[in-house]
Amino acid sequence: MCAFQSSRSGNVTGVSPRKSERIMNLAICLLMARRFIEKSQIRQVVEGYHDLSDSAFERTFERDKDELRAMGVPVETGSNNPLFPDEVGYRIRRKDFELPAIEFSPAETAALGLAATVWESATQAEQAVTALAKLRASGLDPDPARLDALAPSIGAREPAFASIWEATVDRAPIRFGYKGEQRRVEPWAMTYRRGAWYLLCRDRDKAEPRMFKVARVDAAAERIGKPGSYTVPDIDLDAAWSSLAPGQPDAEVVLAIRPGRAAELRRRGRPVTPEQEVPAGYDALSVSYARAGDLVGEVCAHGADVVVLAPPDVRRAVLTELRATARGAS
Repeated sequence: MCAFQSSRSGNVTGVSPRKSERIMNLAICLLMARRFIEKSQIRQVVEGYHDLSDSAFERTFERDKDELRAMGVPVETGSNNPLFPDEVGYRIRRKDFELPAIEFSPAETAALGLAATVWESATQAEQAVTALAKLRASGLDPDPARLDALAPSIGAREPAFASIWEATVDRAPIRFGYKGEQRRVEPWAMTYRRGAWYLLCRDRDKAEPRMFKVARVDAAAERIGKPGSYTVPDIDLDAAWSSLAPGQPDAEVVLAIRPGRAAELRRRGRPVTPEQEVPAGYDALSVSYARAGDLVGEVCAHGADVVVLAPPDVRRAVLTELRATARGAS
């Protein structure tokens, strides 16, 4: 569990969006580093520092470090070379960053499990993908597994996500456009399946439960009632998904995944024996997905830990995205 706290909007609490993004980039950079990173390297790889003058960078970097430490993130100072201790660098050690283990009652554990189904992340943040590429391009050796300490996070790109999520939390009825029609619903729960977010709700006009794909909602949902104006029934999300989910078949991708990495892809996959040669030290799994764009981003976020074996079009899309990221990092 992570000591880094965020507000509902996704910004670091009390910080402007632009500053929040820069501080998050800095935290990701320092957390992934296996050794101390010198200030000059940090300036090269962290978005938000590139266009600053020398004096402005010094002031901004010092303030950002203070902000992280004030939020409980332990930014450590040290040197990689004992013969030259004046070559100061910075890092965040994962064991200092994480909170100690916490014991929960069975009821609390069940509640956290339900919350986890809503807060699952489809992909790591775009900033993390960029940071990985830039750290590698700078000759550093980042460890993507350290990003697990930044969970939970939301991997939602849908324009309507925030308005629907907040209405679900507040139990407020909403309306929105969906495939050219106006829908009036009472949100019950949101779930992440097949690489996309779905809303489980009661359709007021049809007077029955329905499942809507959030990516197909035209724009931000509009509230049409007060918070707490209806009661959410006891929901079995798996049963609701089976009965209400869209019937189109999933596409399949065959991935080679390093042991102990890409836990979310592993959870959704099943072991297979592919026709393609599997790299040494990797496991082959078949993973279903609904949206190619989301899958490409998810695979790219894991860098060399995940390799697409088939189909060829998905493999080409991932390689194209990785090359574009590498060009942007150079």
